Amino acid sequence: MKRAAGLLAFLLLCAPASAGAQKPVRIASLNLCADELVLRLADPDKVASVTYLARDPRSSNVPDLAKRVPVNRGLAEEIVPLAPDLVIVGAFTTRTTTAMLKHLGVPILELGVPASLEEAYAQIRTVAGRIGEPARGEAMIAAMQKDFARLPPVPAHRASAIVLRPNGFTAGRGSIVDEILGRAGYENLAARLSTDRLGQLNLEEIVEAQPDLLVINGGADAPPSLADDLLHHPALAPFAAQGRTLPLPTRLWTCTGPELVEAAKRLAANRLAGTRIGMAR
Repeated sequence: MKRAAGLLAFLLLCAPASAGAQKPVRIASLNLCADELVLRLADPDKVASVTYLARDPRSSNVPDLAKRVPVNRGLAEEIVPLAPDLVIVGAFTTRTTTAMLKHLGVPILELGVPASLEEAYAQIRTVAGRIGEPARGEAMIAAMQKDFARLPPVPAHRASAIVLRPNGFTAGRGSIVDEILGRAGYENLAARLSTDRLGQLNLEEIVEAQPDLLVINGGADAPPSLADDLLHHPALAPFAAQGRTLPLPTRLWTCTGPELVEAAKRLAANRLAGTRIGMAR
Protein backbone atom coordinates (compact mmCIF):
# COMPACT_ATOMS: atom_id res chain seq x y z
CA MET A 1 0.00 0.00 0.00
CA LYS A 2 2.83 2.42 0.89
CA ARG A 3 4.55 1.57 -2.38
CA ALA A 4 1.44 2.33 -4.43
CA ALA A 5 0.91 5.58 -2.57
CA GLY A 6 4.51 6.59 -3.26
CA LEU A 7 4.15 5.87 -6.95
CA LEU A 8 0.93 7.87 -7.10
CA ALA A 9 2.55 10.83 -5.38
CA PHE A 10 5.44 10.73 -7.83
CA LEU A 11 3.07 10.58 -10.78
CA LEU A 12 1.02 13.53 -9.56
CA LEU A 13 4.17 15.58 -9.19
CA CYS A 14 5.58 14.73 -12.61
CA ALA A 15 2.52 14.50 -14.87
CA PRO A 16 1.35 17.60 -16.78
CA ALA A 17 -1.59 19.31 -15.13
CA SER A 18 -3.82 18.83 -18.19
CA ALA A 19 -2.22 15.70 -19.66
CA GLY A 20 -5.52 14.19 -20.80
CA ALA A 21 -6.59 17.30 -22.76
CA GLN A 22 -3.39 18.01 -24.68
CA LYS A 23 -1.37 16.19 -27.29
CA PRO A 24 0.63 13.53 -25.41
CA VAL A 25 4.31 14.32 -25.05
CA ARG A 26 5.37 11.20 -23.10
CA ILE A 27 3.90 8.07 -24.64
CA ALA A 28 4.63 4.57 -23.35
CA SER A 29 3.63 1.23 -24.82
CA LEU A 30 3.20 -2.14 -23.10
CA ASN A 31 2.26 -4.15 -26.17
CA LEU A 32 4.30 -5.13 -29.23
CA CYS A 33 1.60 -4.13 -31.72
CA ALA A 34 1.16 -0.81 -29.94
CA ASP A 35 4.94 -0.39 -30.06
CA GLU A 36 4.92 -0.61 -33.83
CA LEU A 37 2.16 1.94 -34.28
CA VAL A 38 3.64 4.37 -31.77
CA LEU A 39 7.11 4.16 -33.26
CA ARG A 40 5.76 4.75 -36.75
CA LEU A 41 3.28 7.49 -35.95
CA ALA A 42 4.85 9.51 -33.12
CA ASP A 43 7.96 11.65 -33.08
CA PRO A 44 10.82 9.75 -31.37
CA ASP A 45 11.17 12.37 -28.66
CA LYS A 46 7.53 11.78 -27.67
CA VAL A 47 8.06 8.05 -27.07
CA ALA A 48 9.03 7.47 -23.45
CA SER A 49 9.22 3.67 -23.68
CA VAL A 50 8.22 0.62 -25.71
CA THR A 51 8.53 -3.07 -24.90
CA TYR A 52 11.87 -4.84 -25.24
CA LEU A 53 10.24 -7.09 -27.86
CA ALA A 54 10.19 -4.17 -30.28
CA ARG A 55 13.97 -4.48 -30.64
CA ASP A 56 13.85 -8.19 -31.55
CA PRO A 57 13.80 -8.60 -35.37
CA ARG A 58 12.28 -12.08 -34.99
CA SER A 59 9.07 -10.65 -33.57
CA SER A 60 9.14 -6.96 -34.45
CA ASN A 61 8.83 -5.13 -37.76
CA VAL A 62 10.48 -2.00 -36.39
CA PRO A 63 13.62 -3.08 -34.51
CA ASP A 64 15.68 -0.17 -35.86
CA LEU A 65 13.11 2.40 -34.74
CA ALA A 66 12.96 0.76 -31.31
CA LYS A 67 16.69 1.25 -30.82
CA ARG A 68 16.09 5.00 -30.58
CA VAL A 69 13.94 4.85 -27.45
CA PRO A 70 14.02 3.24 -23.98
CA VAL A 71 12.41 -0.16 -23.49
CA ASN A 72 10.41 -1.82 -20.72
CA ARG A 73 9.31 -5.29 -19.61
CA GLY A 74 5.76 -4.35 -18.76
CA LEU A 75 6.23 -3.45 -15.10
CA ALA A 76 4.39 -0.58 -13.45
CA GLU A 77 7.58 0.26 -11.56
CA GLU A 78 9.23 1.01 -14.90
CA ILE A 79 6.39 3.05 -16.34
CA VAL A 80 5.24 5.28 -13.49
CA PRO A 81 8.61 7.05 -12.98
CA LEU A 82 8.46 8.07 -16.65
CA ALA A 83 5.41 10.22 -15.82
CA PRO A 84 3.67 9.26 -19.10
CA ASP A 85 0.61 11.18 -20.23
CA LEU A 86 -0.54 8.18 -22.30
CA VAL A 87 0.12 4.45 -22.01
CA ILE A 88 -1.05 2.15 -24.79
CA VAL A 89 -1.69 -1.49 -23.85
CA GLY A 90 -3.12 -4.64 -25.38
CA ALA A 91 -6.52 -5.86 -24.28
CA PHE A 92 -5.14 -9.24 -23.18
CA THR A 93 -1.65 -8.47 -21.90
CA THR A 94 0.03 -6.89 -18.86
CA ARG A 95 -3.29 -6.87 -17.01
CA THR A 96 -1.73 -6.38 -13.58
CA THR A 97 0.31 -3.42 -14.76
CA THR A 98 -2.66 -1.96 -16.62
CA ALA A 99 -4.83 -2.21 -13.50
CA MET A 100 -2.15 -0.54 -11.40
CA LEU A 101 -1.70 2.32 -13.88
CA LYS A 102 -5.46 2.87 -14.04
CA HIS A 103 -5.56 2.94 -10.24
CA LEU A 104 -2.86 5.59 -10.28
CA GLY A 105 -4.80 7.69 -12.76
CA VAL A 106 -2.50 7.21 -15.76
CA PRO A 107 -4.34 7.74 -19.08
CA ILE A 108 -4.69 4.35 -20.80
CA LEU A 109 -5.60 3.34 -24.36
CA GLU A 110 -6.39 -0.36 -24.76
CA LEU A 111 -6.07 -2.00 -28.18
CA GLY A 112 -7.98 -5.10 -29.20
CA VAL A 113 -7.12 -7.62 -31.91
CA PRO A 114 -8.51 -6.54 -35.30
CA ALA A 115 -10.50 -9.24 -37.09
CA SER A 116 -10.53 -7.48 -40.46
CA LEU A 117 -8.64 -4.88 -42.46
CA GLU A 118 -11.35 -2.33 -41.72
CA GLU A 119 -10.84 -2.92 -38.00
CA ALA A 120 -7.09 -2.60 -38.55
CA TYR A 121 -7.57 0.77 -40.26
CA ALA A 122 -9.84 1.85 -37.43
CA GLN A 123 -7.15 0.94 -34.92
CA ILE A 124 -4.57 3.00 -36.79
CA ARG A 125 -6.97 5.97 -36.75
CA THR A 126 -7.60 5.51 -33.03
CA VAL A 127 -3.92 5.48 -32.10
CA ALA A 128 -3.01 8.29 -34.50
CA GLY A 129 -5.86 10.44 -33.19
CA ARG A 130 -5.05 9.77 -29.55
CA ILE A 131 -1.38 10.74 -29.96
CA GLY A 132 -2.30 13.84 -31.96
CA GLU A 133 -1.07 12.63 -35.36
CA PRO A 134 -4.27 11.93 -37.38
CA ALA A 135 -2.68 12.95 -40.69
CA ARG A 136 0.09 10.37 -40.26
CA GLY A 137 -2.51 7.73 -39.53
CA GLU A 138 -4.48 8.56 -42.64
CA ALA A 139 -1.28 8.50 -44.71
CA MET A 140 -0.45 5.01 -43.43
CA ILE A 141 -3.95 3.77 -44.21
CA ALA A 142 -3.94 5.31 -47.69
CA ALA A 143 -0.59 3.69 -48.51
CA MET A 144 -1.81 0.28 -47.33
CA GLN A 145 -5.06 0.54 -49.30
CA LYS A 146 -3.15 1.56 -52.41
CA ASP A 147 -0.79 -1.39 -52.07
CA PHE A 148 -3.63 -3.85 -51.50
CA ALA A 149 -5.31 -2.51 -54.65
CA ARG A 150 -2.15 -3.34 -56.62
CA LEU A 151 -2.28 -7.05 -55.76
CA PRO A 152 -2.87 -9.43 -58.68
CA PRO A 153 -6.54 -10.08 -59.47
CA VAL A 154 -8.16 -12.88 -57.48
CA PRO A 155 -8.91 -15.83 -59.79
CA ALA A 156 -12.39 -17.26 -60.15
CA HIS A 157 -11.12 -20.60 -58.86
CA ARG A 158 -8.96 -20.02 -55.82
CA ALA A 159 -6.30 -22.42 -54.60
CA SER A 160 -6.77 -23.65 -51.04
CA ALA A 161 -4.45 -22.88 -48.14
CA ILE A 162 -4.08 -23.67 -44.46
CA VAL A 163 -2.03 -21.56 -42.08
CA LEU A 164 -0.17 -23.76 -39.63
CA ARG A 165 1.19 -22.30 -36.42
CA PRO A 166 2.95 -23.92 -33.44
CA ASN A 167 0.85 -26.47 -31.53
CA GLY A 168 -1.42 -26.93 -34.54
CA PHE A 169 -3.08 -23.54 -34.25
CA THR A 170 -4.48 -22.08 -37.43
CA ALA A 171 -6.47 -19.04 -38.55
CA GLY A 172 -10.14 -19.65 -39.20
CA ARG A 173 -12.95 -17.49 -40.48
CA GLY A 174 -13.47 -14.08 -38.97
CA SER A 175 -9.74 -13.37 -38.70
CA ILE A 176 -7.58 -10.82 -40.45
CA VAL A 177 -5.41 -13.68 -41.73
CA ASP A 178 -8.47 -15.17 -43.40
CA GLU A 179 -9.09 -11.87 -45.20
CA ILE A 180 -5.47 -11.53 -46.29
CA LEU A 181 -5.48 -15.05 -47.72
CA GLY A 182 -8.54 -14.07 -49.73
CA ARG A 183 -6.93 -10.87 -50.96
CA ALA A 184 -3.94 -12.92 -52.12
CA GLY A 185 -6.18 -15.29 -54.08
CA TYR A 186 -6.42 -18.23 -51.70
CA GLU A 187 -9.36 -19.96 -50.07
CA ASN A 188 -8.72 -20.45 -46.37
CA LEU A 189 -9.45 -24.15 -46.02
CA ALA A 190 -9.32 -23.89 -42.22
CA ALA A 191 -12.41 -21.66 -42.38
CA ARG A 192 -14.32 -24.82 -43.24
CA LEU A 193 -12.47 -27.05 -40.81
CA SER A 194 -12.55 -24.83 -37.71
CA THR A 195 -15.11 -22.19 -36.86
CA ASP A 196 -13.29 -20.06 -34.30
CA ARG A 197 -10.74 -17.35 -35.03
CA LEU A 198 -7.76 -19.23 -33.61
CA GLY A 199 -8.69 -22.91 -33.67
CA GLN A 200 -6.46 -25.94 -33.72
CA LEU A 201 -6.06 -28.64 -36.35
CA ASN A 202 -4.47 -32.00 -35.72
CA LEU A 203 -2.02 -33.58 -38.11
CA GLU A 204 -4.57 -36.01 -39.52
CA GLU A 205 -6.98 -33.22 -40.43
CA ILE A 206 -4.27 -31.31 -42.28
CA VAL A 207 -3.06 -34.32 -44.27
CA GLU A 208 -6.62 -35.40 -45.09
CA ALA A 209 -7.62 -31.88 -46.21
CA GLN A 210 -4.73 -31.76 -48.72
CA PRO A 211 -4.54 -27.96 -49.14
CA ASP A 212 -2.80 -26.63 -52.23
CA LEU A 213 -0.59 -24.56 -49.95
CA LEU A 214 0.54 -25.03 -46.37
CA VAL A 215 1.63 -21.70 -44.89
CA ILE A 216 4.16 -22.43 -42.16
CA ASN A 217 3.68 -19.47 -39.87
CA GLY A 218 7.06 -19.15 -38.21
CA GLY A 219 10.57 -17.90 -38.74
CA ALA A 220 13.59 -19.96 -39.71
CA ASP A 221 15.59 -18.11 -37.04
CA ALA A 222 13.06 -18.72 -34.26
CA PRO A 223 14.43 -20.53 -31.19
CA PRO A 224 13.57 -24.27 -31.05
CA SER A 225 10.57 -25.28 -28.96
CA LEU A 226 8.28 -28.24 -28.43
CA ALA A 227 5.41 -26.13 -29.76
CA ASP A 228 7.14 -26.03 -33.15
CA ASP A 229 7.50 -29.80 -33.47
CA LEU A 230 4.32 -30.16 -35.51
CA LEU A 231 5.62 -27.69 -38.08
CA HIS A 232 8.47 -30.11 -38.86
CA HIS A 233 6.58 -33.40 -38.65
CA PRO A 234 7.57 -36.00 -41.30
CA ALA A 235 3.93 -36.34 -42.36
CA LEU A 236 4.12 -32.81 -43.73
CA ALA A 237 7.34 -33.46 -45.67
CA PRO A 238 5.48 -34.28 -48.93
CA PHE A 239 4.05 -30.76 -48.98
CA ALA A 240 7.55 -29.30 -48.96
CA ALA A 241 8.82 -31.83 -51.52
CA GLN A 242 6.02 -30.84 -53.88
CA GLY A 243 6.60 -27.11 -53.45
CA ARG A 244 3.36 -26.70 -51.51
CA THR A 245 4.71 -24.88 -48.45
CA LEU A 246 5.46 -21.24 -47.82
CA PRO A 247 7.29 -20.20 -44.64
CA LEU A 248 5.89 -16.85 -43.54
CA PRO A 249 7.07 -14.99 -40.42
CA THR A 250 4.31 -14.53 -37.88
CA ARG A 251 5.31 -10.89 -37.44
CA LEU A 252 3.99 -10.05 -40.92
CA TRP A 253 0.35 -10.38 -39.89
CA THR A 254 0.34 -10.32 -36.12
CA CYS A 255 0.02 -6.54 -35.83
CA THR A 256 -1.69 -3.68 -37.62
CA GLY A 257 0.58 -2.01 -40.16
CA PRO A 258 2.17 -2.15 -43.63
CA GLU A 259 3.43 -5.71 -43.10
CA LEU A 260 -0.13 -6.93 -43.66
CA VAL A 261 0.38 -5.91 -47.28
CA GLU A 262 3.76 -7.63 -47.36
CA ALA A 263 2.14 -10.89 -46.22
CA ALA A 264 -0.44 -10.62 -48.99
CA LYS A 265 2.26 -9.85 -51.56
CA ARG A 266 4.30 -12.93 -50.63
CA LEU A 267 1.22 -15.13 -50.78
CA ALA A 268 0.12 -13.71 -54.13
CA ALA A 269 3.62 -14.09 -55.58
CA ASN A 270 3.71 -17.68 -54.37
CA ARG A 271 0.35 -18.38 -56.03
CA LEU A 272 1.42 -16.88 -59.34
CA ALA A 273 4.64 -18.91 -59.28
CA GLY A 274 2.79 -22.16 -58.72
CA THR A 275 3.44 -22.21 -54.96
CA ARG A 276 7.18 -22.64 -55.47
CA ILE A 277 8.52 -19.46 -53.90
CA GLY A 278 10.09 -19.70 -50.45
CA MET A 279 10.32 -17.01 -47.82
CA ALA A 280 12.45 -14.13 -49.04
CA ARG A 281 14.13 -13.71 -45.70
